Amino acid sequence: MFQKLFGFGQRSRRVVIDGLYERIVAASRQPVFYARWEVPDTPLGRFEMIALNMILFLRRVRDEESAVVREVAQEVTDVFFADVEHAIRELGIGDLGVPKRIKKLARMFYGRAAAYGEAIDAGDVEALAAALRRNIRPDSEGWTGAEPIARYALAAAASLESQQTERLIAADIAFPDAKREN
Repeated sequence: MFQKLFGFGQRSRRVVIDGLYERIVAASRQPVFYARWEVPDTPLGRFEMIALNMILFLRRVRDEESAVVREVAQEVTDVFFADVEHAIRELGIGDLGVPKRIKKLARMFYGRAAAYGEAIDAGDVEALAAALRRNIRPDSEGWTGAEPIARYALAAAASLESQQTERLIAADIAFPDAKREN
């Protein structure tokens, strides 16, 4: 089955990888995150939401034994970091500053993956909300958006678990509508 998905050469594979990443980004750009739950609609706020949805995808495929699945996950991660690098350059960071910023953002991403993954694995809304609050709005003690985003993340994790791996890595991935989850 996996061979059929990627049997048409590198161009077809690139289309699938780009399509998968586009769906992850679309999930992170749901207006409710920014308009109702007050995630800052800034480069860093958008990074936080894309990172959350990337983490949800990577968490879903982490235990898959197929080499193709691992390759797809790595390629989507590579596209994510290429996108981050592009965004950094668009902000006017020069060539000398880019590697340092990428390294910092990679540490942030993998730190979030560990904290969010642990809370998601435990089904702990409060722990996930605390981690989201720390990362997304550390400047706002009374931020109420963390709990609904945590509930969205748990619903998304459950939804992704129910989706067939073959469909996920064919870019036929579905994230829940965040406004319906709360």
